[in-house]
Amino acid sequence: MSDGVFLEIQPTELKFPFELKKQSSCSMQLMNKTDQYVAFKVKTTNPKKYCVRPNTGIVLPRSTCDVTVTMQAQKEAPPDLQCKDKFLLQSVIAENGATTKDITSEMFNKETGRVVDEFKLRVVYIPASPPSPVPEEPEEGSSPRLSTFENGAQSLQTLDSASRSYEPSKDKPSEALAIISKLTEEKNSATKQNEKLRQELDLLRKERSMNHGGFSVTFVVSVALLGALIGYIIKMS
Repeated sequence: MSDGVFLEIQPTELKFPFELKKQSSCSMQLMNKTDQYVAFKVKTTNPKKYCVRPNTGIVLPRSTCDVTVTMQAQKEAPPDLQCKDKFLLQSVIAENGATTKDITSEMFNKETGRVVDEFKLRVVYIPASPPSPVPEEPEEGSSPRLSTFENGAQSLQTLDSASRSYEPSKDKPSEALAIISKLTEEKNSATKQNEKLRQELDLLRKERSMNHGGFSVTFVVSVALLGALIGYIIKMS
């Protein structure tokens, strides 16, 4: 609290919660400690940045007046949230019964011989409270993916891991059992397809040995990869 000639001001600093692109406000209380009417006027070094309500007024004897200062939304934050803006509060004795309409700029002119009390307030930025951290959601299990080979065969890559991830739930046992049954059928189908491809590969080898011909290296590699993959799935199950 400041101990001015006419008014006591609380607080002595204007503290604004600072958050980018958001308005912020603070207030100060002016208390008239005299038995006379006191006129006041608020000035700032950056009038475009702040809005003061009221910026002029009359404080009745032994009464108080609240002043609200609003800072416009800012696009950038100053280094270390240090602000150089300042406010000046001027106060002077007014005539008894005076109102805000009776206030003129000449009342705060020291050259007229009036006693003008002045008090400077500095601006302080306070970091706004950070939002509560949101707990990270656990990663979901990998969904089965299909890899397509040149011969058009498709293989389920994560069949075994997916079947283990879908364990029966207490709430939905029928749904879980249906999923496991479906995965088991797909695994059996993949096993049959692997056996069929092995037979075709053996047949091609026999034809090659008989005709001394060759077949696509890409096809052989694709079939081999597919067979190895399905064999791995069967082994893991």
